[in-house]
Amino acid sequence: MLHIATVHFGSERWIEIQLDHLRENVPVPYETWTSLEGIDPAHGAGFDHVLEQGGGHAGKLNHLAFEIAAQADDDDLLMFLDGDAFPIADPTGLIDEGLGAAKLLAVRREENLGDRQPHPLFCVTTVGAWRALGGDWSAGYRWEDRLGRHVSDVGGNLLRQLELTGTPWKEVLRTNTRDIDPVFFAVYGGAIYHHGAGFRDAELTRLHHTLAPRPDPLPRSGPARALVRRRNQRRRARWEKETRRALLVESERVYERIDAGGRGWLDELI
Repeated sequence: MLHIATVHFGSERWIEIQLDHLRENVPVPYETWTSLEGIDPAHGAGFDHVLEQGGGHAGKLNHLAFEIAAQADDDDLLMFLDGDAFPIADPTGLIDEGLGAAKLLAVRREENLGDRQPHPLFCVTTVGAWRALGGDWSAGYRWEDRLGRHVSDVGGNLLRQLELTGTPWKEVLRTNTRDIDPVFFAVYGGAIYHHGAGFRDAELTRLHHTLAPRPDPLPRSGPARALVRRRNQRRRARWEKETRRALLVESERVYERIDAGGRGWLDELI
């Protein structure tokens, strides 16, 4: 049995899209587990298990996992899937190959300045392996990104658990042949689509922030220094506002094409 853990928050807009793609592309028996904080409970009718949850995203995923583990067999498969992620093709070949070589396979968003950690937008392991690992999706453990900065994000502690236990994992990487955006609107392993920031107002990633205009150098001292600093701050704020607005427009355009049905929207990506 495959158990799919997914979190929806504050909006029902991805629920039927995700469930429809699961029904279309997952040929093995599965059960769906979710939480619907801030969403009308009526939208939970299509899930097998709906749990009452609060707190952050990582904590909700951890809770779903230990509720699943409390009643599943060790050999059952455990899949984590972001609420705005879904299969666009049968993922069983990808899963079989990955788990044939490692205990866990997961997306690694290498495109986001070389992020090293497993990402819960798509991750599959066995219930027994997750239990033995003591899996934890929380941020905390830091790694060095491509710019030499020490960063952490969701999945950071899981990365450290894998390292400390010497547990190998199979990375699933971005396979877009066309990029609408360098991080969002992504296809991974040719089988999983992730919209990105589907439940937030265009939150910019660390990679997006590297594309901001460079600030003018500050004079060494005097009133001119304060003037240049304020000008840089206004320019940066204007850039962030315009970038978020443009990303929101693009996100809505792609969402509407997905929601309309069919697979024509994928032609923009692969």
